[in-house]
Amino acid sequence: MMTAPTTINAHKILEAGRKAVVQESEALAHLAASLDDKFTSAVELLSQQNSRVIVSGIGKSGHIARKIAATFASVGQPAFFVHPAEANHGDLGMITPEDRLLLLSHSGETVELKPMLDYSRRFHIPAVAITAKENSNLASIADITLCYPTVPEACPMGLAPTTSTTMMLALGDALAIAMLHTRSFSSTDFRTFHPGGNLGKQLSRVRDFMHTDDRLPIVPMGTLMQECLIRMSYFGFGCVAIIDTDGKMLGVITDGDLRRHMHAGLLNDTVEAVMSPTPTMISADILMAEALAIMQDKSITSLFISSNNKPIGILHIHDCLRAGII
Repeated sequence: MMTAPTTINAHKILEAGRKAVVQESEALAHLAASLDDKFTSAVELLSQQNSRVIVSGIGKSGHIARKIAATFASVGQPAFFVHPAEANHGDLGMITPEDRLLLLSHSGETVELKPMLDYSRRFHIPAVAITAKENSNLASIADITLCYPTVPEACPMGLAPTTSTTMMLALGDALAIAMLHTRSFSSTDFRTFHPGGNLGKQLSRVRDFMHTDDRLPIVPMGTLMQECLIRMSYFGFGCVAIIDTDGKMLGVITDGDLRRHMHAGLLNDTVEAVMSPTPTMISADILMAEALAIMQDKSITSLFISSNNKPIGILHIHDCLRAGII
């Protein structure tokens, strides 16, 4: 049974927490320094084209294995977790000869993993092991073994998996990031696998939210300001693009330009006399988050989207709200 909690000492609690974080960060530094050619070989083996990575482990290693499988999938490497106990009762059929195994065990002697290892040897399925014991049974059977340094657990009794599972997780992340580089994974690819939530929002493209065609506020050069004001009011973006006879953008008129050029004869001026000749234009392919950053940097509320210097769309700061960026 657990004993009753003692009187809380805030200083000792902070000291214990900080010590654990420092101890684990030092272990990660040792891990980074220990990576060698085996890591490169593991990345090459696990990222073979048309192969899936089957990740497995039990206990705390199993929880880490689930996260590693999810991370692999998020960077475009098909992967899923198979519980070793379930594998022993039929789920071995989920594993094909084209797959790759990634097996996690701190001791390297986890008996529940043995049937998966035997299965991999029988059907010549490559296996990568992550363990702390280089001379373990798992390490001796796996094709490639990634050993993390043997360092004390952050647990003061040295019992609860803490530092060891942190290093396991870090190794999984390192493999995932290395795979990402080998396949030239882009932010567009990332959005494909993260269409929902904040990640999906942050990776939205301008082309998905810009206004085009009959919602695009443009007037040709030579237009009188009285007509220009009507167009500005109609569209409600607080600006209008000025184009030449070829449809290329010459400048932009904003509410600010109107205030700066306010005089009695303004309505009889042509748009060239009022426009700003160096408008900020962006590509339809940039991220919505980038477009918002440009608006904030330039203290503006709208951006014209161009192709070959011709306006093809407009984006308002309210569209960033609609996209969930702000």
